[in-house]
Amino acid sequence: MKYALTITMFSLFFIGCKPSINTYSFQFSKVSIETIIKDSLLNIRAIELDAHKLFAVSSIGDIYEIDTDTHQIKVGRVSVDTLNFRSSAIVNDTFFTLSIGSPAFLFKDKELVYMEKHPAVFYDALHFWNSKEGIAVGDPIEGCMSIIITRDGGQTWQKTPCKVLPPALGGEAAFAASDTNIAIVGDEAWIATGGLSSRVLYSSDRGYSWKVFETPIIQGLETTGIYSIDFYDALNGFAIGGDYTKPKNQHSNKIRTYDGGKTWEVVAQDQNPGYRSCVQYVPNSEGLRLVAVGFEGIDYSQDAGATWKHLSDEGFYTLRFLNDSIAYAAGKGRLSKLSFK
Repeated sequence: MKYALTITMFSLFFIGCKPSINTYSFQFSKVSIETIIKDSLLNIRAIELDAHKLFAVSSIGDIYEIDTDTHQIKVGRVSVDTLNFRSSAIVNDTFFTLSIGSPAFLFKDKELVYMEKHPAVFYDALHFWNSKEGIAVGDPIEGCMSIIITRDGGQTWQKTPCKVLPPALGGEAAFAASDTNIAIVGDEAWIATGGLSSRVLYSSDRGYSWKVFETPIIQGLETTGIYSIDFYDALNGFAIGGDYTKPKNQHSNKIRTYDGGKTWEVVAQDQNPGYRSCVQYVPNSEGLRLVAVGFEGIDYSQDAGATWKHLSDEGFYTLRFLNDSIAYAAGKGRLSKLSFK
């Protein structure tokens, strides 16, 4: 009886961590799309929301500052050089942008604060724990994922030595698809990798130590794996991806966790959606509602990813929520406001 009671209490503890699909009845049935910027040459994979402002950086380094109340637009530029930007972050009205490729350049507003040269340099995502500490992740160099961290508000950045990080597996890298390879909750961080191996790196202490968790998402090719990860809280997380060269393939491309990333399960197996480049939890939804976007459309789940509803064929690379019914999304040729109803 002692052991039976212990097992029962243990099981109830973990079941209690899962969001109940019966506690939230509101469901999105459609989305309206208002185009804010339209330009056939535009390509945006990194957007940030801060209070009443939206910041976006295009692949060529144009910075768009948009008032979310009036949609008035200010346009600036990171640098005069022709760089390819896929990552950004905003902290206390300071906008950070990070380019891919070698040399990689990280700007704090328009000030260059970090530069790295190496044939394998390729940075994928940028995020901050707080006003002082931030992190960026890139493809492996010398046997581990490239991770740089700031502890002084982004003024200086240091590369994490490989002895601190789990060794990268053969063909393991990351995708600069939507600036959502990193998820942060409190002091914790989760980093999604992809390619021949697709795993989740985890830190509980703002990047001072790391461990790695296996995932069941599709992997084995350079184009497969996790493209986007998000956590609603310290326990409930979701990741999506697939193979962008086979976007209609729905096999093992959506996974979720209820234990902070230690274990993952495939959901909506062989069901809509196929490949998507970005997934985000809807705010104030008890970890139940999710929206995913990709170049083949917009999809919505109200049951933690178990089932999905296709809302639109309009394609985007990335999105961020302003509140629990309005988001902004960007991609090839445009940046838009999405109103979910």
